[in-house]
Amino acid sequence: MNYFLSEDERRRYQRQIILEGIGEQGQLRLKNASVLVVGAGGLGIPVLQYLAAAGIGKIGIVDADLVEESNLQRQVLFTTAHVGQKKAEVAFRHLMLFNPHIKYVVFPEMISSDNAYDIAADFNVIVDGSDNFQTRYLLNDLCVKTDKPLVSGAINRMEGQVGVFNYELSEGKRSATYRCVFPQPPAAEDAPDCVTAGVLGVLPGLIGMMQATEVIKMITGAGKVLSDKLLLVDARENSFLTLELHRNEKAVNKIKSEALLSSIQYEAFCKSREIIRGDINEMLPVELKRRIKAKEDFQLIDVREPDEHELINIGGELMPVNDIFFHTHIIHKNKPVVLYCKTGTRSEWVIRQLQEKYGFDNLYNLRGGMRAFLSETKSA
Repeated sequence: MNYFLSEDERRRYQRQIILEGIGEQGQLRLKNASVLVVGAGGLGIPVLQYLAAAGIGKIGIVDADLVEESNLQRQVLFTTAHVGQKKAEVAFRHLMLFNPHIKYVVFPEMISSDNAYDIAADFNVIVDGSDNFQTRYLLNDLCVKTDKPLVSGAINRMEGQVGVFNYELSEGKRSATYRCVFPQPPAAEDAPDCVTAGVLGVLPGLIGMMQATEVIKMITGAGKVLSDKLLLVDARENSFLTLELHRNEKAVNKIKSEALLSSIQYEAFCKSREIIRGDINEMLPVELKRRIKAKEDFQLIDVREPDEHELINIGGELMPVNDIFFHTHIIHKNKPVVLYCKTGTRSEWVIRQLQEKYGFDNLYNLRGGMRAFLSETKSA
């Protein structure tokens, strides 16, 4: 435990120390904190850089990958000269030069159920900067079983999301977990990786900085932590949307009562199409188009925001995400109800809430959202 800042540290962190809500005590809390960053890529790099800049006392770096030329478009710590070198070790060397006051621990290996406990043992906060669902679910389960907060970030094309899961709200009470929000991973075709779908280079920087911000707020107590919330970022539309989340104690207790899945089991879980949306009915765009043309009796609901609906829509009633739960009495229960948003993410979340809390069993999510529907219409 450190009780004092050195004169060098006071000078380095002066602009941060004078911030209301941080002060010298907040800076000491940062100095005494330990944060494990899993992934030293697009998300992990800005997290590492800004946590090192903020003065986190101990930072762990987990990544088994080598720098590739295609990484340089978004992983801005690396240069052409680093291609072929281990990401974790390159990041370590850079950060040591950048801020030598910090203790860095390097794990140039892939985190798995075999080593997760050992790697995470000496860290208070876990940051998920990974790029695959196996690791996301592994880290969620690890944090639930060890009572640690998980700062999660994810990107896809020009969209991203940030959330703080399993955060201690008060003694004995924690926030929603990643599995509370995403009980099952999406189908592979609905969540392609950067190699097949591409990614806007600045987006992981934006999401990673938001993750670092949440870590700093958690440790210092300055500002509201993004717990029981999921922030959705759309760089294409320059929009931000915050979803309210709720902890599922039954799901949490199940995780706590079981051992971590093996790496093979996590991989199988994330690749199994049969269980991906077992509790969510989906409707393909071509099927919705057929029903509209045939004038079949069903209810169509747009869960986007009013300005999005006004700009372009495919019909139906407007019930934005944050309003729909006040209007459940006008959602039909005796005929099919199709919900849609831009890509299907928000509408899927709404359907889960309506099914779990209000007992609906006649809901359908428009697969791929309005974007897929319009694409289907153009190609027809």
